[in-house]
Amino acid sequence: MTAQLKLIALDTEDLAVISAHVQEARLHAADIIWRQGEKRLVVGMSRLDWEQTMAGEATPRRLISALRFDRVLSCKSRNIDLEAAEPALELLGIEFNPGEAPGGSVMLLFGSGGALRLDVECLECELADLGADDLGTSELGVEPSGLDA
Repeated sequence: MTAQLKLIALDTEDLAVISAHVQEARLHAADIIWRQGEKRLVVGMSRLDWEQTMAGEATPRRLISALRFDRVLSCKSRNIDLEAAEPALELLGIEFNPGEAPGGSVMLLFGSGGALRLDVECLECELADLGADDLGTSELGVEPSGLDA
């Protein structure tokens, strides 16, 4: 088993690395936790282990991971029912749009036109793997494009 990732993003280049690691991650709206009083958003997900996949392993593996944003001033959603348990969402990527330095907006972009917009004091993000997805939560949808199951 490969080592579990723990990545921190404090600028757009760091966030691009995290975005690549969470591409095609699967989650439910209930896995998005907005803690307004703590200025924190946490997203639980089942992400593809891109290192293992790029190393040529025959069977794609998924990991349970947590994505955390701190110093979040507001959280707005588009085309995402935060109360719905189904269907699963697929995270396509994350972008940072600078505003008045050091703040700006973070966009989490989902399939089917869904998005979360986080207005942040500054960019502060962490991706941490929690372990292998051995409970079958990777069966939330189809396998990643271009990969055989």
